[in-house]
Amino acid sequence: MLPTAAFIVISLVGSAAAETVHGVVVFSRHGDRTTKHYGAQSLTSVGAQQCFEVGSDYRGRYLEADSSSRILNISEDKYVSSQIYASAPDQGILLNTATAFLQGLYPPLAGLNAQVASSTLNNGSTSTSPLNGYQYVLLHGENSNSPDTIWIKGDDGCPTNAKAYKAFEASEEFQTRVTETKDFYGSFYDVLESVYDYKPENMTYKNAYDIFDLVNVARIHNSTSLARNVTDEELFQLRTLADSAEFGYNFNASKPDSTIHAKTLAAGILAQLNQTVASKGKLKFSFLAGSYDTFMSFFGLTDLITISDDFYGLPDYASTMAFELVSDNTTVFPANVDADLRVRFLFRNGTFGELTAFPLFGTGEDTLSWPRFVEEMQKRAISTVEEWCTACSSLVSFCAAYQDEEATSSSSGSSGGMSNVVAGVIGAMVTLGVAVIGAIAFFMMKKRRTAPVSQVQESMAEKSSLRSGGSV
Repeated sequence: MLPTAAFIVISLVGSAAAETVHGVVVFSRHGDRTTKHYGAQSLTSVGAQQCFEVGSDYRGRYLEADSSSRILNISEDKYVSSQIYASAPDQGILLNTATAFLQGLYPPLAGLNAQVASSTLNNGSTSTSPLNGYQYVLLHGENSNSPDTIWIKGDDGCPTNAKAYKAFEASEEFQTRVTETKDFYGSFYDVLESVYDYKPENMTYKNAYDIFDLVNVARIHNSTSLARNVTDEELFQLRTLADSAEFGYNFNASKPDSTIHAKTLAAGILAQLNQTVASKGKLKFSFLAGSYDTFMSFFGLTDLITISDDFYGLPDYASTMAFELVSDNTTVFPANVDADLRVRFLFRNGTFGELTAFPLFGTGEDTLSWPRFVEEMQKRAISTVEEWCTACSSLVSFCAAYQDEEATSSSSGSSGGMSNVVAGVIGAMVTLGVAVIGAIAFFMMKKRRTAPVSQVQESMAEKSSLRSGGSV
């Protein structure tokens, strides 16, 4: 990392004691898995353990009583549903990732507090939940036919994003790399010859990530694979080329369509943080499980690549990024959120890296005021389902209503419509103050209190979801 990052790590130690954390939103990549090449990838026992360990580390930072970064008034040992929100697309690998993380965040209660774990019956006997007081943390699985998944995987089912993907492949930069690396990739054909659908012509930069993934997974899990003959130096080069390919697919400053999934994630994160603000700190911890491509796109969208070249690379398994809502040391939620509430961004690469703070949006600042953070996120976000459907030219079922609305609007010669008015009004709600937000939200939004629906805008109450086969 650059010196700026090192400075921020040091500064966190000194500043934490003088701050109060009011809420956190975490976005995580899955842990170690089987190869995605065959389309049925699943979390391995190694991957589940990675996610569990990361959840345990977040528990140590944000839940335990002796931590200087403990979230104000969060339940340390016993899961309280109103304080925690967790969501993942309805895909086994991401649901299991979230489950393992949550097991680390709130492990079996009997091992934490035996008295709280047991209940006494009228006959004098005691009872403890199964599995030593296992805690069943509610996890929202977002079905692919629901408009709720776009906030986590906004590239799924998005033809516009797919076109941006193809545009990168047609670029001079991409074609030059294909030519320059032809011999290098060709030298690995004997390693992947046993892959049923691989032929010599598949050994190309166009398959940079797939080739790296096949070799990497085989080196970890297959003792008879020829991939074990691939040296660490060769694997590093395969990884570096995969980094460049995947970053090119997922971020291009001159082609905004390449970052649609980052824009919807920005809206989802902002919505969850605003839930904490609107509830005056009742929602304390939100967890979202997603894919590496969304990480990379978000790194570019928020100018993190100007801070460190590391953000051009693939995040390791079980990587996480976190958004802290903090204020100066206090025992209550700030009355004046615009003046007193700040947001800090942190990133942890895999299970061995440190949770490190980085300045967002090229500001160079460790924390941003709540209004400034909202402004910067909203400038970059796709904040409504209708906006996403239009940007993607998507034909998924939940976009049909907006297509019909567009047709009606066009035929009548009118522009705007109710949805545009609502989006505009609610898009400005954050700046009006917590009391006003709460009042409007009571009438206009779904009463799913901790769902990742925006208190910032009503139409986020019906989020979106699509599924692309392969970005996990």
